Formats: sequence, C-alpha cells, structure tokens
Amino acid sequence: MLITISGPIGSGKSTAAAALAAELGYDHVSGGDIFRGLADERGLTPLEFNKLAEEDDQIDRDLDRRLRTTARENDDLVLESRLAGWMAGEYADLRVWLDAPEDIRAARVSDREDTPLEEARRTLHARAESEVHRYRLYYDIDFTDRSIYDLVVNTARWDPGGVMQVIRTAVAEYDPEADEGSFPIEGVNYEF
Repeated sequence: MLITISGPIGSGKSTAAAALAAELGYDHVSGGDIFRGLADERGLTPLEFNKLAEEDDQIDRDLDRRLRTTARENDDLVLESRLAGWMAGEYADLRVWLDAPEDIRAARVSDREDTPLEEARRTLHARAESEVHRYRLYYDIDFTDRSIYDLVVNTARWDPGGVMQVIRTAVAEYDPEADEGSFPIEGVNYEF
C-alpha cells in the first residue's frame, strides 16, 4: 500500500509519516528531508533554497521527479511531502492531508527550529507564498485544492497520538475496490 501524507510546514507531516511507517513496517521517504539536504549541500537555508527554486525550476522538477519515481517503484511506502498526494498520482492508495491554523504551525516550527515565533511565522508565510506560486507555475496545481485527498485532518484538534489514531483508522478501513476517481487530474502538468 502506498500512503501519501501532505500538508503545509508545521502541520505534523513528518511526525505522522515516520510514526505510521514504523507502525506498518513500511519505508518512509520525506520530500522535506530531501529538500533540506539539498539546501544544506549548497549552504542555504530552506527559505533561501525556496527563493533559488523560484529562479531555477530544475530544483523542484528534480525533487518531484524523484518523488514520482519513488511512488511508481515502491509498495509498502509512506511518501511525505507537500505535493506527495499530487506527485504519487495514480500510484497512491490513500492520500492524507494534514493541516493546522498558521499560529499553531508557526509555534511548532519555532519550537522545532529554536527560532523566535515571529521569525517562524514570517518564514512560514514566505515559503508558502513561494511554493504556491511555483506549484501553479510549474504544474498548474492549486495547492489549496483538497479534493484529491481521501482524508483531511486538522492536527490542532488532536495530539500526535490522536492524529495517528485517525490515520490508523483510515488505513484499516481502506477499500482498494472503492471508486477512487481518476488520475492524472485533467489540466495538471505532470511533466518534469
């Protein structure tokens, strides 16, 4: 089973994806880890790397190609990134979107990265604007469109264990025979 976990920065994607993969005995691939690693290799912060990606579309295209190939070639996988649900396309069995209000996400990022809250909020906002723009430009994807997801969870409502229980229930009740709609979605550019 290929499960994607997507959502904005600070929504709990990494926490949920790692826990789910460990619980199921699946592999876990994090697009965010790949992106941060690429930024670090160039001596850039993720925000600086986002800005560079606005000028060099090959950065996103290479990362997204890697995610799509990973989805196509692997079963028993939890694939996590902001666009995992879109990039996995027809290969995904269950697509999960995690979210939380911006104030909560900013507080999480501030704690995680040991930065002042206002700096975390500015970084969240700047990265989100950059990503929304790039995803629309490169792939004609509306990042705010939740219609492709099988499950949408506001992670502010539960602690990590509660979020896992919601996802665990969705995985347990998954019906591979149910009509899942169609992929690729008409109008979306899956060319990398």
